[in-house]
Amino acid sequence: MNKDIKSEAMDHLFEGILSLKNIDECYKFFEDVCTVNELLAISQRYEVAKMLRDNHTYLDISQKTGASTATISRVSRSLNYGEGGYDLVFERTKM
Repeated sequence: MNKDIKSEAMDHLFEGILSLKNIDECYKFFEDVCTVNELLAISQRYEVAKMLRDNHTYLDISQKTGASTATISRVSRSLNYGEGGYDLVFERTKM
């Protein structure tokens, strides 16, 4: 885990997120907490990660998501060398 982000405030945020019960509650919370552009960027990275896991090419991913090759590369590094968060969620959601 990245020690630079671990804090009591982050724990409180994640506890709040874990208290959400459905997608509608997620929309309400995240629309209050994040800007539209922040949410779009997060959802784009998630789609990129799914496509990388399905062995799509960078070109295909870029064309379908609008993500830059720099974003795709960053997500790829996270998938290959990160904390395993994407894999954890993909396994639990069967993505």
